[in-house]
Amino acid sequence: MKLYRHLAALAVTLACFCYAIADNTDNEPDISGKKPKKVVFIIVDGLSADMIENKPTPNLDAIAKKGGYTPAYVGGKKGGYSETPTISAVGYNSLLTGTWVNKHNVWGNSIKAPNYHYPTIFRLLKNQYPDKKTAVFSTWLDNRTKLIGEGLEETGKIKIDYAYDGFELDTVNFPHDPERTYIRNIDEKVALEAARYIRAEGPDLSWVYLEYSDDMGHKYGDSPQLDQAIAFEDHLVGEIWNAIQYREENKGEEWLFIITTDHGRTQETGHHHGGQSDRERSTWIVTNSPDTNAYFSEETPGIVDILPTIADFMDIEIPEEQIFELDGISLTGQLNATQLEAELQNGELIIRWKSTGKHTGRKASIWISESNHYSTGGKDHYTLAGKVPVREELFRYIPKQKGKFYKIVLQTPKNTLNTWVKTTN
Repeated sequence: MKLYRHLAALAVTLACFCYAIADNTDNEPDISGKKPKKVVFIIVDGLSADMIENKPTPNLDAIAKKGGYTPAYVGGKKGGYSETPTISAVGYNSLLTGTWVNKHNVWGNSIKAPNYHYPTIFRLLKNQYPDKKTAVFSTWLDNRTKLIGEGLEETGKIKIDYAYDGFELDTVNFPHDPERTYIRNIDEKVALEAARYIRAEGPDLSWVYLEYSDDMGHKYGDSPQLDQAIAFEDHLVGEIWNAIQYREENKGEEWLFIITTDHGRTQETGHHHGGQSDRERSTWIVTNSPDTNAYFSEETPGIVDILPTIADFMDIEIPEEQIFELDGISLTGQLNATQLEAELQNGELIIRWKSTGKHTGRKASIWISESNHYSTGGKDHYTLAGKVPVREELFRYIPKQKGKFYKIVLQTPKNTLNTWVKTTN
């Protein structure tokens, strides 16, 4: 009997030891010695930068203290070819694809005809790392079914590994009331599930979407009700932040956490959005990353910069033809140039950019195409117009033939920029 007890005790000990090893497998770095990298991004709907800066947001403040906060913008180039409506789904898709509306083609919340030739960050991840896990926690089902395009032929039938959304369609458990309390309740439900699931499962890439703040803006404008909604959403962000910190402390992982918004609000009362006023274009980005660059802290990033930031962090290798289309650049790491612009003057293309002062003695390549076949699934032919030291910040080029459309790419050792020139002459 004593021998049996000793054997039983040994079996229990071995079982516990094996379980501990199994439970700790996600604590181990990969074969390169690096910690597993995970990302969560949150869109808190409809809050201009002044709202975040002038209201108590203790959780956003805590995250920014570890990483950083910056005012940002949506809306593309005001008055230019990429001018983009400051509307919710439009902003979401600018984040997801790293492009403005002239490319991704989502012009409103009806999401009539997204151009899936511009892949989302979820597709880019799955294309390279099909075994990595994705999750969506959302107050709005269309984010997954239309913007990400889950299950569609055009998106390669991408599948989100864990989806927690669509509750706005459940009018039994969430009866629709004029005060939009049901949206508040759904925001809470999806955020708390995001916190629980992230803590327990640690998906590699997660999107959390919260709507209630925008509803209060539409109903009450700048008001105590909107202030209370901001505080409520900040509390939910804090729950997810706690889950991320738990994973970092207990699972040996490195997490990138980005919180932003999709548009600002009208200046007069804050009730509306959709136009190109400064406040409607005004947004913000908060991150826990301590590695933000001077572009993040000294310039005004756009929502399109979030995709390349995530891609860099997760070591996602984006094909060159897609890099040439991205309208954003990374908020972390080194950059050689920002603010690419071009215009046609007397048959000559005048191309300008801003040098960052980092390794700018190196040369940049200027590529020019007169087609836009990429937008329909084709391939554009680029001509190398020339090479020039980045620090010169200027390049002039006379096209061999007079054209009406030019796609211009500035390719530096550290980053790539693109712009368009359209003319009817």
